[in-house]
Amino acid sequence: MKKSAIVLAFFIVNVLLFTACGETKTEEAEKENPKKVEAEIKEDEIVEDEVDKKPVIYLYPEEEMAVSVRLDYAGDLTCTYPKYHDGWKVTAYPDGRLVNHEDGLEYSYLFWEGVSDVEYDMSRGFVVKGKDTEAFLREKLAYMGLTPKEYNEFIVYWLPQMEKNKYNLISFQSDVYTNNAVLRIEPKPDSVLRVFMAYKALDEKIEIEKQELKPFDREGFTVIEWGGTEL
Repeated sequence: MKKSAIVLAFFIVNVLLFTACGETKTEEAEKENPKKVEAEIKEDEIVEDEVDKKPVIYLYPEEEMAVSVRLDYAGDLTCTYPKYHDGWKVTAYPDGRLVNHEDGLEYSYLFWEGVSDVEYDMSRGFVVKGKDTEAFLREKLAYMGLTPKEYNEFIVYWLPQMEKNKYNLISFQSDVYTNNAVLRIEPKPDSVLRVFMAYKALDEKIEIEKQELKPFDREGFTVIEWGGTEL
């Protein structure tokens, strides 16, 4: 099954990204032919691919540094920010600021989205009540090594989509994700953390093997990524 992956700005930048990556014109079409649009929507609900959303890449060198980032992705890129032309070339600063060499503009992180046929592993994970999702994500993301700034940006994006569900089946992906979207970074970072959450809304609680998570230590030039998908 095809899936879309969105790799990882916050508040205003989120809106800009949504616009830049292609808003639909459903409202305009509805005015012209509402019955046709309704039929198309119902058909899309049957055949539409699942969507992976918002992984973002942060770079934290120990000193100002020119960095090249390439993404070997087993799929098709559909949107990038800044624009990805066979890779990104940036000047990275210890506080996480990035200056893109192509346009000279400053960015908070690198963002991409794409479509692939990856199948995520949901055999282990956590079943969490929708109303408990905020606390769960804060605890687990902090344990895995995200800073408050990073995990708050993650939560702000995902919470509105998850807290309304009765339950969420949540599994943090590892090799399935990283093998499907390989990062090649020069100079080579000293430590890399890639947090990618797959989740599915549930109407009732199910039993599942609990996933074991590992803490992460930042050493030297550090790369952090977070993202996710709704199945």
